[in-house]
Amino acid sequence: MMILVHRRHVNEIPILEVVAEQFKSQPLPCVIYYHGWRSAKELVLTQARKLAQQKIRVILPDAFNHGERLLQQISQIPSFTFWQSIQANLAEFSLIIHYLKQNQLLLADLIGVGGVSMGGITTCALLTQHPEIKWAACVMGSPQPLLYRERVLQRAAYFKRALPADFRELTSWLSHYDLASRPQKLAGRPLLFWHGTADPRIDFEDAYQFYVKHHTQSYGRQMQFDIGRGQGHLVRPETMDRITTFMAAQIYEAED
Repeated sequence: MMILVHRRHVNEIPILEVVAEQFKSQPLPCVIYYHGWRSAKELVLTQARKLAQQKIRVILPDAFNHGERLLQQISQIPSFTFWQSIQANLAEFSLIIHYLKQNQLLLADLIGVGGVSMGGITTCALLTQHPEIKWAACVMGSPQPLLYRERVLQRAAYFKRALPADFRELTSWLSHYDLASRPQKLAGRPLLFWHGTADPRIDFEDAYQFYVKHHTQSYGRQMQFDIGRGQGHLVRPETMDRITTFMAAQIYEAED
């Protein structure tokens, strides 16, 4: 199966559209997949190719201040550009969905999202506001951005990094996108977590404790959690295969 990779711009958002050649003009289930911090859309292309082989159209956006949108210098305020990048992902999600619908590329509103690290945080945040998302995969991310923000503040204080006194106010929008604060927003949708227990960047426990607390509830009954024992902040090919299998299964179930 030949996989095509098209470079496009959607409302000035640089994207890669990844799709099997024989289905390129057909409406298909669509997945928007987000890259991580200090990364770019091209670095999640292997995952996109695997998904495209399952008759899925995959959209890979460059986050603000990443890839083709890279700025000369990021903010010296710890994590501020990081949160700006996530906020832009959230704001631009609907623009990408509009593009897919306007061009008749989306089949039966079958929309999935996924992402790695910063992209995983984006994924969980989107679930708080977008009931049209049918399934999601959070890889090395967190459903608890408020808790992650507190860790950033603690680390900045430890290293004596200057922070604005109103940093929490400047990032107050996070309270509206914290899935841990409003887990009912999951609403029974399939959500796969993958996280390495030795991850030095985003704490394994943040995602795992959310899963443990909520997976027996009606709204969380379709959560799954794959543990990468002893693994760090790196996605291996077998993890990409697992994500592909999970997403394809959701589509087959929805189409039955």
